[in-house]
Amino acid sequence: FMRNWKKTAAARLLVFAAVTGILFFRNGFSIRKETGDTSGFPDAQAMLIITTEANRYRTVYTDQIWQVQVGEEESFQLYLLEQIRTFLKEVKTMNLLADERGIQLTGQEKEQLRQLSSEFYQSLTEADRECIGASEEDVYAMYEAYHRANRLVDEVTKNVDLEISDSEARVMKVQELCLETEESAQEAFQQLSEEGTNFSSVARAIREEGYKEESVGRGERSAAYETAVFSLEDGQLSQPFADGDSWYLVKCEDSYDEDATLERKERLALQRKNQAFRRIYDTFAGEHPVEIQGSIWENVDLTEMGQSTTVDFFERYQEYMSQKK
Repeated sequence: FMRNWKKTAAARLLVFAAVTGILFFRNGFSIRKETGDTSGFPDAQAMLIITTEANRYRTVYTDQIWQVQVGEEESFQLYLLEQIRTFLKEVKTMNLLADERGIQLTGQEKEQLRQLSSEFYQSLTEADRECIGASEEDVYAMYEAYHRANRLVDEVTKNVDLEISDSEARVMKVQELCLETEESAQEAFQQLSEEGTNFSSVARAIREEGYKEESVGRGERSAAYETAVFSLEDGQLSQPFADGDSWYLVKCEDSYDEDATLERKERLALQRKNQAFRRIYDTFAGEHPVEIQGSIWENVDLTEMGQSTTVDFFERYQEYMSQKK
């Protein structure tokens, strides 16, 4: 389970960092156009993110998750805090870039975010407010910057070609049997190619640990695998083929999984958009170093968050803004 917790935490934060930003300029912070270190992030605003994410994991896995070891010495609590800190470093940089490009919000956008902030703040319990320590103005400032960073990504990537062809995004559903030698693969092929044979049952009987059902997309497996498999039609069985040190037999269950292909097409388009954005972001970040400092990172203890339950800071934004489109 530890591996899944770790991957889920990283994935969630990376999704946020890919398309959004959170930032509030105050407490003496000034925009720096020249190269140099930028530091500082108000504790109350950092706690909005820390509390939301901590409560999400605690709800699913209970407080026991904080003591789970990630690697040899680090607890999941320290791991998650470091992920959030890295995330905040990236989103602050995104907002500096938005400043440089003169990206500002309209009066209508600000009014919508005011309403969203009020609704979110009113939804907080007393325990939430005590734990976070943020005011309604803090909530608004973070939502404003969050939305502004979305605008930044859209502006920077507005001319990027996001068209993904069906062929590029195509996903197949297959059953495969992995064997150790050519001889065993040839013998298995004789059994599996007999008319009326149930591939799953026979393959499992031949080698249980070598059988699996897969959804396979272009570029996800080796060239040898693609050559042998992507020419198959529904119900067709491949010839035995070598891939690395193993031999494979693959049966095509669905040569074009429409739903999975559409989902992958959207995912590939987002990846292409992110890659285009990162090329610009990485150059800018190298010239504008940011360090996220503050007492919060040394003093916060996720095991002592009391009765705080808020988990939907980001979800409320997504739901609210999608309704306004």
